[in-house]
Amino acid sequence: MADHPRTVALGLDTFGDVTRGADGELLSYADTIRNVVDQAVLADEVGLSFFGVGEHHRREFAVSSPEIVLAAAAGRTKDIHLGTAVTVLSSDDPVRVYERFATLDAVSRGRAEVILGRGSFIESFPLFGYDLRDYELLFDEKLDLFSRLLEEKPVTWQGSTRAGLEAADVFPKTEAGLKAWIGVGGTPESVVRAARYGYGLMLAIIGGPAQRFRPFVDLYHRSLDGFGRSSLPIGVHSPGHIADTDEQAWDEAYPGFETMNNTIGRERGWPSYNRLRFQHDVGPEGSVYAGSPETVARKIADTVKALGVDRFDLKFSNGTMSHEKMMRSIELYGTVVKPRVLELLA
Repeated sequence: MADHPRTVALGLDTFGDVTRGADGELLSYADTIRNVVDQAVLADEVGLSFFGVGEHHRREFAVSSPEIVLAAAAGRTKDIHLGTAVTVLSSDDPVRVYERFATLDAVSRGRAEVILGRGSFIESFPLFGYDLRDYELLFDEKLDLFSRLLEEKPVTWQGSTRAGLEAADVFPKTEAGLKAWIGVGGTPESVVRAARYGYGLMLAIIGGPAQRFRPFVDLYHRSLDGFGRSSLPIGVHSPGHIADTDEQAWDEAYPGFETMNNTIGRERGWPSYNRLRFQHDVGPEGSVYAGSPETVARKIADTVKALGVDRFDLKFSNGTMSHEKMMRSIELYGTVVKPRVLELLA
C-alpha cells in the first residue's frame, strides 16, 4: 500500500472564468472579479485551507492580476491561505513578483503563498515582449533569481534575460518568510528543479488517472534526499464540481467543460470534446472530480492514498458555469466533502 498522510489540506483554485448570469448572458469582467472575491470569502467560512487564483491574459478569463484580487480577499477573510494558480514567472519580473507577494503576505497576516510556473498559455509572452524561443531559459534564470530573493538578503545576480543586480536589497521583508511552490505538469526536469531550489511540488493533474504521477512523487523524494533537503509538501491540482447528486453535478459541469475544451482545442488541434469523454474523465480513470459529495470525497481520498500528498486543490471554476452553482460547490466541498475525506483517511 502506498504511504499517505492521515490528513490532507483541501483547497480551491479558480482561473476567474467569465461566467453567465441568470439571463444566460456573459457577466462583465468586473462582476466576475467581484464574484471571485465572494467565493474566497465562502471558502474561508466553510473551513478550507487554500484559495488560489490563476493568471491569464485572454478573453475567457477575468483575472490578469491575481495578487490584487487576493488582497481584496485578504481583507474579508481570516484563516484561509491565499495564492496563485499559477504565477507565470517566465513573463514577469522576479523582483516585482517577490514585492507583490511580500505585500500580500503583510495584508493577509502571513497567509500568502506563491505557486510559480511556466504557464500552459503563452499569451503573456508577446504581451510583455518576451520571445517564446527563450521559454526554458526565461524560467530557469528567473526562478534562480526569485529563489535568492526568498532569502530576503541583499542579492547579487547576473543573467541574460534581465538586468543584473549588485547587492540589491528588496522590500518589504516578510514576518516569517514566503511559502512557495512550483507547479508541474509532468516533466521529470521540473520535479528535480523544484527539489533543487527547495520548493513545494504542486502537480497539475488534468488528464488521466492520478496514479500515473506516482513516479514523479518518488522522484521528488529522491531528489530532496540527494540535495540534502528535508521533506517538503506535495499537492495536486485537478478540476471538478460538486452538487447534491452525481447526475446533477455532471449536468451542471459538462457545458463548461465542453466549451472550454473546444475553445482551446481549436487553437491546439485537439479533437472535439463530447459527453462520452466527459463521463470517462469523471470516472476512476479520469482526472475530473465531479459528482456528489460522497463520490468526490472518495476519489480525493483515493488520490491522496495513491500519491501520499499533503494538499488537494479542486479547480472549481469550469468555463461559463454560474457563480451560484460554484458557490454551492464550495459550500459542499467545505461542509461535506472535507470531513468525509478526513474520515476516509483516518
